[in-house]
Amino acid sequence: MALEEYLGAVVLEIDGLEVEIADYSVKKKTGRKLVKTMNKTGHAKGFSRGMAEYDINIAAIIPLKGDIDWMAIEGSKLTIYPIVAGEQRISYLDCFTIEVSEKYSVDNEARRDISMGAMREVTE
Repeated sequence: MALEEYLGAVVLEIDGLEVEIADYSVKKKTGRKLVKTMNKTGHAKGFSRGMAEYDINIAAIIPLKGDIDWMAIEGSKLTIYPIVAGEQRISYLDCFTIEVSEKYSVDNEARRDISMGAMREVTE
């Protein structure tokens, strides 16, 4: 039985600038919706295709100097790539900020939580 390697940490870039992050998640929605019709079976008959959506949540560490203006992000490119060489990069294009909040904890770590949206996803 061979030992397998799994994806570990990733690096986040915003328009080519590396950002220090503690947490990152992407929620992808297909855009499909259930179509309900009135029929004798009482069950839905199918679905309709819609627009895909990409919701991105980032927990960034707040630096003392040189922080990004997270509220001003519009039309940016977010790229995620694994630290392991040779793995594919995933980019989210035309990203925009929806919401920004700050969080302070007893562990002496200040974080900024950022909610973003993206128009599309590409694998590079």
